[in-house]
Amino acid sequence: MDALKDHAAELQSLSEDSWRIFRIMAEFVEGFEVLNQLPPAVTIFGSARTEPEDTYYKEAYNLAAQLVSEKLCVITGGGPGIMEAANKGAYDKNGISVGLNIELPFEQKANDYINKLINFRYFFVRKVMFVKYAHAFVAFPGGFGTMDEVFEMLTLIQTDKIRKFPVILYGKEFWDPVMDWIKKSLLGTEKISPEDIDLIEIVDSIEETIRIIHDFHGKEYLKSISNGQNL
Repeated sequence: MDALKDHAAELQSLSEDSWRIFRIMAEFVEGFEVLNQLPPAVTIFGSARTEPEDTYYKEAYNLAAQLVSEKLCVITGGGPGIMEAANKGAYDKNGISVGLNIELPFEQKANDYINKLINFRYFFVRKVMFVKYAHAFVAFPGGFGTMDEVFEMLTLIQTDKIRKFPVILYGKEFWDPVMDWIKKSLLGTEKISPEDIDLIEIVDSIEETIRIIHDFHGKEYLKSISNGQNL
């Protein structure tokens, strides 16, 4: 009897795994179909716990507003805090404001400033969407989630798994100690190479952020592909 129960449980587990594959596929298909139609995008990350009166909230809002004024679109994780600020900046300027929301038991629900929303159950599918359609990546101060996203982007670029693009860390007061640790504990013990440091840009202004994106891609190139052209 116990053997029969174990076999039934095993079959149930296999069935659930099979259906899980289809759910994963469906999330990929929806993401590709929606995001493939976007103009060049900048993905913006940061803490979900940042309040509207915080300086970084205001800076994320203004950065997003500037980006959409240049015909770029803004992608965020779709939640509160820095994500809300960036979506709101894009939304208020009539730009394309994308939210890739993740289903969580607490803290995360989609903000009200998104005109293209996709909900995800799986973090790894959502991460693919953050990367695949981004021409730049801007990380404001954040917690474990932000750190995870920053270091995953750096790893993918370092290992040539994705094309190189700007990885910009916004807020020197917050990010400089992180960079000091990277230089001392990683570069200093030869866990990374000197050129890996060059993958990271730390800025303190919207102007610096925009300049880095333009210098990397070329303003005219971004403008041309925003208009559906190819150089």
